Amino acid sequence: MNKLRHIAVAAFLAATLAASAQTRTIYSDTADAHHDITQALVTAQHEHKRVILDFGGNWCGDCQVLDIYMHQQPNLQLLDSNFVLVHVNIGRYDRNTDIADKYDVPLKRGVPGLAVLDAHGKLLYSQKNGEFEAMRKMDPASVTEFLNQWKPKHKA
Repeated sequence: MNKLRHIAVAAFLAATLAASAQTRTIYSDTADAHHDITQALVTAQHEHKRVILDFGGNWCGDCQVLDIYMHQQPNLQLLDSNFVLVHVNIGRYDRNTDIADKYDVPLKRGVPGLAVLDAHGKLLYSQKNGEFEAMRKMDPASVTEFLNQWKPKHKA
């Protein structure tokens, strides 16, 4: 009975989180993703950070949940201390597909799709199997694990 209660509460919280997330604009319709990535790399070099490219769309509930999880503690501190985050708007799979291709993120596997670059633009990780495309079924700890895995090992 107690286990059922925990499952019900978790399902309710996930549904509430996803519903509230639907009104947020994360992926700009007017942003120039190529420019944003270039600027992120400059910042990453200066601050000894890595760059996370987050491919998605505002219509995507899992993208919304990922963004919420990234901005909760302890993830927010990990993100701010170690990464420059760039949201890449894919529209309805018809925008910035060249960038996804360049960084080997197969959008057909689902979004959100993530790539991690070092400060010089070298691809360190690309999400090839839709690891985060079911974000609503995951928890913030999965984001914490990802951020810890890909943060710079030694910051100057």
